[in-house]
Amino acid sequence: PLLASEFTAVFWTQARQMFEGEMASLEALRSTGLVRAPQPIKVIDLPGGGAAFVMEHLKMRGLSSQASKLGDQMADLHLYNQKLREKLREEENRLQHQPLLSLVAQVNDWQDDWPTFFTQHRLQAQLDLIEKDYADREARELWSQLQVKIPDLFCGLEIVPALLHGDLWSGNVAEDDTGPIIYDPASFYGFDRRLLLYQLFNYLNHWNHFGKQYRSPSLGTMRKLLK
Repeated sequence: PLLASEFTAVFWTQARQMFEGEMASLEALRSTGLVRAPQPIKVIDLPGGGAAFVMEHLKMRGLSSQASKLGDQMADLHLYNQKLREKLREEENRLQHQPLLSLVAQVNDWQDDWPTFFTQHRLQAQLDLIEKDYADREARELWSQLQVKIPDLFCGLEIVPALLHGDLWSGNVAEDDTGPIIYDPASFYGFDRRLLLYQLFNYLNHWNHFGKQYRSPSLGTMRKLLK
């Protein structure tokens, strides 16, 4: 039986992978002591297929008066790794599980540098899905030019990976009387520069989830990056 302080989410498609990724993300965020998120309890396989994820129940409301405090907390979170830099080098800055961003698995396998990680595990993964579903020739041609240019966008930068929520938007934040709350993360270790390149990832992800209305901004962003 569930306790009154527990909340259960149920899903059917890729459920265990999704919930294990969310559980690892919540544990990583909570371990910093800088942000508040529901405490994960257990992932349970269901007899008829799928899985359930049991976590702490929090009585939340929409983010309002605590928005400024959340901004401060997220800034502290993104700077957290600088204070642990040597330790994180030893641990290879990785999350062991693969969270899902909606229904797209996000691979978090370790790479030796951030541009390679982001190119292979974020952009290439999205473009592989676009190729499978749409076989879009222009997207394929633009990507063949852009992927060889990406390392140049980071040339000369000192990169300190930061632990990210991974899907931070108004639907995944809330508050109660004690302060802000974040939930439903898809965490990984990222880097804060080169905004346009990261916008491309979001456009590609939306193209895969919501259809071809996101084709134009995706291709337009690639063209801008190639200038």
